[in-house]
Amino acid sequence: MQNNYYQQQQQGVGAGPVAVGGGIVGPQYCAPYNVDLAIVRKVLTLADGFSVTDINGQTLFSLKGSLLTLRDHRVLLDAVGRPVVTLRRKLMTAHDRWQVFRGDSSDLKDLIFSVKRSSFFQLKTKLDVFLAHNTEEKVCDFKVKGSWFERSCVIYAGESLNIVAQVTTLHFY
Repeated sequence: MQNNYYQQQQQGVGAGPVAVGGGIVGPQYCAPYNVDLAIVRKVLTLADGFSVTDINGQTLFSLKGSLLTLRDHRVLLDAVGRPVVTLRRKLMTAHDRWQVFRGDSSDLKDLIFSVKRSSFFQLKTKLDVFLAHNTEEKVCDFKVKGSWFERSCVIYAGESLNIVAQVTTLHFY
């Protein structure tokens, strides 16, 4: 399933080629099967963060950020606390653009991808994701469609209907 997207990229669907099986951030974060994860949000803190756990409750990632800073940025850490990516909000953009960099960098040479809202006004979330090599941004590499209310989203390969990943809410009663 994972390699279908990369093979389509090499055949010309989407903005450009991506290494087969290498993933976007790195191969160590890819699995050839579906992986169930849970997002655990911290409440009543001055930091904006959450953890991502596996089905056994073991933390795989955590997001660290501060709500009280001038520059809006967050860092995704792996299970042992190493920075995986840094997310930085670009100031003064019409479409609320974020840039994602390798590790704890914010240098343009370490840019992995950028994300922007598809349109200025939205009732449901629609985001366009552009990989770093896609500098013209005529066609997005991924499209994210979701709903904050339903706490779910679907990630598509470019402008196609090919689903790359999806997030749904599990309810426990």
